Amino acid sequence: MSGESFLRRVWSGVAARLGLHGGDKATVRESVEEIVGDTIEAAGTAIDPAERAMLGNVFTFGELTVAEVKVPRADIVAVDRGASLEALREVFLKAKVSRLPVYRETLDNVIGMVHVKDLLPYWGGERPYDLRSILREVIFVPPTKSALALLSQMRHRRCHLALVVDEYGGTDGLVTIEDLVEKIVGDIADEHDAPGTPQIVDLPDGRIECDGRAPIAELAQKLGRDLRPADAGEGVETVGGLIVTLADHLPVVGERVIHPSGVEFEVIDAGRRRVKRARVKLLPQSAPAARPG
Repeated sequence: MSGESFLRRVWSGVAARLGLHGGDKATVRESVEEIVGDTIEAAGTAIDPAERAMLGNVFTFGELTVAEVKVPRADIVAVDRGASLEALREVFLKAKVSRLPVYRETLDNVIGMVHVKDLLPYWGGERPYDLRSILREVIFVPPTKSALALLSQMRHRRCHLALVVDEYGGTDGLVTIEDLVEKIVGDIADEHDAPGTPQIVDLPDGRIECDGRAPIAELAQKLGRDLRPADAGEGVETVGGLIVTLADHLPVVGERVIHPSGVEFEVIDAGRRRVKRARVKLLPQSAPAARPG
């Protein structure tokens, strides 16, 4: 049985249960484990590492809440309902996103979202510009909602953007369907990433520049240091994930964190959801590990 067929059988079973147990973490996890076990037995073949990692992410995803996957309020890019067509164009180009929340007066009063493709007729001069006429629905959810239940809700309502609201009704964060899918399949390379760029590059000064998606094991082998995160189990496999784990938050550009083995990571590029690139250097073994910051 091919890997594609294997994953298709697993996902068919998972999808069948989403509608029944979307909000019950324990039941969903038990159901997925049962499906995986049955499928592996029926397949009669080993699973490759990528498939195994994805299945592990399925188990972890079933236990996540919206609060754990959201883009925080401070990082939300949104526009006022009175924004001009040119202003919208500039925001879309700068943010490099396809959807933007639209608010009335403040971010705590989001009235919908705009998709970049809905603006094409206006940019072409085919009709008068009217932002309110093309607003799409957004979902409002509490931070305690399960990520799995939100994915099911977004799929059924065909809505790709959800606003996270706090107990007072204020905007606390944002979740896109891409955010949720990335938690299962891993980071998705965007169209702005240069093709064929090496993930780990030696610099003239002896440091290393590393893509956030580079495997921890590959960098560890190059450095001759054990970089496995002590408290993250098997869920962290990329250098970017390791840096976030060490810092205990999503670091900003210029921030440095030090691994207990004496490896310093300096963030040189970061997005709303992940560390994109970092510079890495070895510290003297006798140097004490500094706190993140």
